[in-house]
Amino acid sequence: MSLFLVVGLGNPGPTYAGNRHNIGHMVIDALAEEVGQGFTTHKARAHVCDGRLGFDGGLPGPRVILAKPVTYMNVSGPVVKQLMAFYSLTADQVLVIHDELDLPPHQLRLKHGGGEGGHNGLKSVSQTLGTKDYLRLRVGIGRPPGRMEPAAFVLQDFPTAQHSQWGVTIEEAASVVGDVVRNGFQAAQQRLHSS
Repeated sequence: MSLFLVVGLGNPGPTYAGNRHNIGHMVIDALAEEVGQGFTTHKARAHVCDGRLGFDGGLPGPRVILAKPVTYMNVSGPVVKQLMAFYSLTADQVLVIHDELDLPPHQLRLKHGGGEGGHNGLKSVSQTLGTKDYLRLRVGIGRPPGRMEPAAFVLQDFPTAQHSQWGVTIEEAASVVGDVVRNGFQAAQQRLHSS
């Protein structure tokens, strides 16, 4: 069973913690809770949690590396590259979790390769790795209302009234990651997209 590096994109610090753009970090936090391990600071400039995800037939589940870059979103690429080198991983063992304007709120989609849809975090990862052939979990946040700039929209916190709904979406996203890690990308993608 192959080892996965699961990277949640976001911006560092408490100012950005609740932003739509930080949904990747939120999913990583939920996964770390499931793994039952705290984060350590890695020299690649990321908070990393290395542990086993859930249980498989009563035995500890597969090993997974969970990472939250502590750099800004638009320079996430070098962090991912250094972590890949440190753990000797290839691009198809990297799953990047990110917010997605082009999906309705709460919709989850798995994607292998393809464009970045104007997402600066993904652009940085693709440019630094020299390939777009890594795995992504897209978490739909919808389009901004009216004439609001997308940049302003993604840097807003989720409305308080929607926190419990987003909590459910974050748990669902964590469970999709668990499916990828345990059963492989294609099987997980088929299950997610047919549900």
